[in-house]
Amino acid sequence: MNQFEITVQPEQKSERIDKFLASTGENWSRTQVQQWVKEGLVSVNGKSVKANYKMQPGDQVNVTIPEPEELDVLAEPMDLDIYYEDQDVLVVNKPRGMVVHPAPGHVTGTLVNGLMAHCNDLSGINGVMRPGIVHRIDKDTSGLLMVAKNDMAHESLVNQLVNKTVTRKYTAVVHGVISHDDGTIDAPIGRDKKDRQSMTVTREGSKNAVTHFHVLERFQDFTLVECRLETGRTHQIRVHMKYIGFPLAGDPKYGPRKTVDFNGQALHAGILGFDHPRTGEYMEFEAPLPEDMKKLIELLRNSH
Repeated sequence: MNQFEITVQPEQKSERIDKFLASTGENWSRTQVQQWVKEGLVSVNGKSVKANYKMQPGDQVNVTIPEPEELDVLAEPMDLDIYYEDQDVLVVNKPRGMVVHPAPGHVTGTLVNGLMAHCNDLSGINGVMRPGIVHRIDKDTSGLLMVAKNDMAHESLVNQLVNKTVTRKYTAVVHGVISHDDGTIDAPIGRDKKDRQSMTVTREGSKNAVTHFHVLERFQDFTLVECRLETGRTHQIRVHMKYIGFPLAGDPKYGPRKTVDFNGQALHAGILGFDHPRTGEYMEFEAPLPEDMKKLIELLRNSH
């Protein structure tokens, strides 16, 4: 069990406790916090409270986090598109539509299930549900991921992500015609207060996020861009492109409901580069655009 103690500051006066705890940056969802409150795992000044308790300056909030339940993650043989593998790291090209790691209620058919059948040595730093997973890409995004096969490799790759030395370039099709060739979006991302399942550009409970983009080709009502991630926030490219008025094609979550007929957002993690955790040698991999994106681009090219 992990214990957290937080002292309420004057500017947090009258905020609901569930909302406050969900915005502390610990990656707790509001639903999760409400469940803990129900189970009596949240107390204020030593007493149990309800989820709608309005906090007062100086309140001592105690949160007891239960140990995560061990879930058996099954190894499932899959036809994985592996670009590189040695004793420390593995680079895999994930197809669109595949979830990266299991979660309660979704424990099979993920990339992790396939990796576990492919190799029995994956780092344990990220816990039982996410062995070897250093970074993620969304279910409906295709492309390259690096996987750590031991804890030394995991720490090295995470440090490279933190220090922004990993090369991550994505190809995307966006709504609208971007007039300038290059740009940088520097806007912090956090959970959307109105919709906890979505992220948004916000100052509250957010983390800094930077995306660089370069226009590759313009079509009648769409633009093909390359986006380079400096940081790696959840849904970062999707949120940032929406923020500047050019949401991703095929992404009704962050873009217009009426979008192209595409199975997920038109986004592909095509280039991935990092220093090898053991040798220090810089390695870069490139996965070509999947057929569905090639077809979409061809269609846009030919429609006038």
